[in-house]
Amino acid sequence: MGLLTNRVERNEIKPGDHIYTYRAVFAYSHHGIFVGGSKVVHFRPERNLDSSIDTSSNLLDLTFPRSTCPTFPDCGFRQPNSGVVLSCLDCFLRNGSLYCFEYGVTPSVFLAKVRGGTCTTAASDPLETVIHRAMYLLQNGFGNYDIFENNCEDFALYCKTGLLILDNLGIGRSGQASSMIGAPLAALLSSPLKLLMPSPIGVATVTAGMYCMTRYATDIGIRTDVIKVAVEDLAVNLSWAGRHDEAAEENEASNRQVVAL
Repeated sequence: MGLLTNRVERNEIKPGDHIYTYRAVFAYSHHGIFVGGSKVVHFRPERNLDSSIDTSSNLLDLTFPRSTCPTFPDCGFRQPNSGVVLSCLDCFLRNGSLYCFEYGVTPSVFLAKVRGGTCTTAASDPLETVIHRAMYLLQNGFGNYDIFENNCEDFALYCKTGLLILDNLGIGRSGQASSMIGAPLAALLSSPLKLLMPSPIGVATVTAGMYCMTRYATDIGIRTDVIKVAVEDLAVNLSWAGRHDEAAEENEASNRQVVAL
């Protein structure tokens, strides 16, 4: 991996790595945790999992076309009412290139990588811990998908760091989401400078600087509103337990109706 790109070959990744690939001609990226054996655990919108046509307006995590994997029978495995999926590496990449997310980068490297969703200043936990979190969430879910607060990159970041934002209102851990908000915000804040700076280059420089600082300020390694949460306690901290109980009760009621019929 270099300063300009995080692209890697398949033989360079190892179990516990946070990987991603680009979709729609680099419009957005999809993230997951490589768990070994050519398998990836990743997070997708639950409502799109059984659909062969994309009806979502999400840009960060569009649906995959329905297909039967000829190599791995368990490719596509997920629990009911969960968006966490186990896929083979081929189905995850969908003929795209493979990239590896960087952890523990210096502030200068972070700012040099203009595009969000490629690195963080936060350090990664041991790889075995990362795999444990990913496999646990495969069995227990990761809550409801949200493009800004709880998307595929947020899932991978949590698996790698165990960090959770205390206030779950606003921007989540995702660097992509921060970039999507930071770019127009920087343009808006720099608009009054057009009256003071006749040079378009000067305005562009200030806008770029504001954009980079917005990204840096929202990086999970810099934020102060984060805590370390064990994966076993994640549902309680995010109030998912009640939702899972309700879903289980609904499934049980449906099964009783079927038996009665």
